[in-house]
Amino acid sequence: QAQLVESGGGLVQAGGSLRLSCAASGRTFDSFRMGWFRQAPGKEREFVGAIARSAGTTYYADSVKGRFTISRDNAKSTVYLQMSNLKPEDTARYYCAAGIFGGTAPSNYYYWGQGTQVTVSS
Repeated sequence: QAQLVESGGGLVQAGGSLRLSCAASGRTFDSFRMGWFRQAPGKEREFVGAIARSAGTTYYADSVKGRFTISRDNAKSTVYLQMSNLKPEDTARYYCAAGIFGGTAPSNYYYWGQGTQVTVSS
């Protein structure tokens, strides 16, 4: 049982940066592998990246590799998505998710936040 709340979305120009935060509560934060996903209207929910339960091993979708960085602060029960060199195609609603085993498929994650909108203008 966990609750996730995303924040930090907004409107940014192409080439700019945003940092999204996901605050977790309800159970031990470091029990979970944390993932970030995004979804644009009419599109499938897309894997962005994930971070391991505590050691911090990360992996990313090819579309964001080298531009996005995931980190976690277990003391604050918060995971971050640092997004740099944003592109218009990054425009989507971004979701934080938690699961025991993680992976790249949304179905692997049991707990989801409500999302935060990121819009990148040209």
